[in-house]
Amino acid sequence: MNLFSFFQFRNPITVDIHSHLLPGIDDGVKSIEESLSLIKKFKMLGYSKLITTPHIMSDNYPNTRAIINRQLSLVQEAIEEAKIDIAIEAGAEHYIDVGFLELLENREVVPFGYNYLLFETSYTTRPIILEQAIFEMLSQGYTPVLAHPERYLYLHDDIEHYKTLKALGVLFQVNIKSLHTKSSKVYKMAHLLIKSGLVDFVGSDVHRMRDLDNLEKIIKHNEYRNIFKKNTIINNK
Repeated sequence: MNLFSFFQFRNPITVDIHSHLLPGIDDGVKSIEESLSLIKKFKMLGYSKLITTPHIMSDNYPNTRAIINRQLSLVQEAIEEAKIDIAIEAGAEHYIDVGFLELLENREVVPFGYNYLLFETSYTTRPIILEQAIFEMLSQGYTPVLAHPERYLYLHDDIEHYKTLKALGVLFQVNIKSLHTKSSKVYKMAHLLIKSGLVDFVGSDVHRMRDLDNLEKIIKHNEYRNIFKKNTIINNK
C-alpha cells in the first residue's frame, strides 16, 4: 500500500473498547503468545490503546475483577517485554442474568473509562430483567453500553425498540466485524443503526486473528467511514 492509500484508509479509531485478549479466561485468546500476536496487529492498524473486555457470565465464564486484573497484568508485562508501544486496560462484557444483578448489588462489576459498563444479553430472547438491570446500572452511577446491539434478534422487528433503549440511557457499541457479511440480518441491522445515528461506540470484538484480518478489510470501505459521518463516536474521548 502506498503512502496515499495508507492515509486514505487510516482508521479514525485509535481506542478499541471491546475485545477478548486476556488468555484462558473466556472464548478469546488461549495464550500470551496469541494475545501478543493480536496486539501487534492492532498496533499495525493504528490503535494506541485497547480496553479488553472478557466475558463475565455466571454459568460459562464466572470471571471476577481479581481474575481479570491478574491476567491483565500478565499481558501488560508481556507487552512491555516485547516493546510494543500500546496501552491495554480491562473492563468486562457482562451478561444480563440474575448473577449480574448480584454483581451490581455487591459493586463487583468491571466498568471501563468514565464508568461505562459493557453488557450483553441472549441473542434471541429479551431478558425479563433488562429494564431493571438498566435502572440499577444508572442508579449506581454507571453508563450502560449495549455490546453489538445489531445481534439481538428480539429487537430486529422494529427500530423503535432500539430508540426506547436509547431513551432509557443506554449507549450502543456496534461491532466493526458486523459489516463483513452484507447478506446477513446482523449486517442489515448494523447498517440501519448507523444510518439512524444511534451508534456511540464501535468495537472490534476480536477473539482471534481472523477477526482482525476482517477488520483490516472493513476499515478500508466507505461504509465504515459512514459511521463517523452519521454518528458521534466517543471511543477516543
